[in-house]
Amino acid sequence: MRKIIFGNWKMNPLSLSEALKIAKATDFKNVVICPPFPFLIPVKNHLRKAGLGAQDIFWGGLPTGGGAYTGEVSGVMLKKSGASFVIIGHSERRRVLGETDEIINKKIKVALAAGLRVVLCIGEPAEVRKKGETAAKIFVKSQLTKDLKNILGRRVRAQNLIVAYEPVWAISTSRDPKLTETPEMIVQMIRFIKNLLGSKFKVQGSRILYGGSVTAENIERIIKHKEIDGALVGGASLKPVEFKKIIQIAKKNG
Repeated sequence: MRKIIFGNWKMNPLSLSEALKIAKATDFKNVVICPPFPFLIPVKNHLRKAGLGAQDIFWGGLPTGGGAYTGEVSGVMLKKSGASFVIIGHSERRRVLGETDEIINKKIKVALAAGLRVVLCIGEPAEVRKKGETAAKIFVKSQLTKDLKNILGRRVRAQNLIVAYEPVWAISTSRDPKLTETPEMIVQMIRFIKNLLGSKFKVQGSRILYGGSVTAENIERIIKHKEIDGALVGGASLKPVEFKKIIQIAKKNG
């Protein structure tokens, strides 16, 4: 199984021309590009090898995918726009927009119903990690339990559920200088998540990504571990030269 690299562009870039330029430069196998909503269709039309993912999804609406929800986007719309994946529960949405585990649970359900593959983001904040590894694992287990409530009983296939472990305190936009992530720490948590998915949720073989400020400088010491199936890359995915380095290193270690 090849390592998979997701590029989460967040609210970037500012123009379609720049979006297409980045997409063309990073169009490789085992890569998924996740641009902002306005760029989904044009980026899809310019990709030949990479997959397409969305950064969010709305949890309500009619079975047909529509409804009176101003500003929202349904799973059906994303699927028809060419997206195969959707990121749900990113720490920025939890922290900045106040998304709860209950909302995330609803979003996962509608995404799977629309035929999208889910990238579920989980991870502990600094105040939890400072209490130690056990506290971090309890927090992550609680997130998974709430986010996947009444979902895995539906026999969700492993390939439709990808989990991205993103410790909030290690992300560049909210990094805590008093904490430093190590490959051993990451591997321990990812191994814990895999065991939890298999034992508690009966899902074997799901891919687990790392999403804590991945760069060309740190990717090799992380991605070389067999437990880590790929990475969710933020800012570096907007820099074609650096992102290609990340992709190449992942391929070498895949």
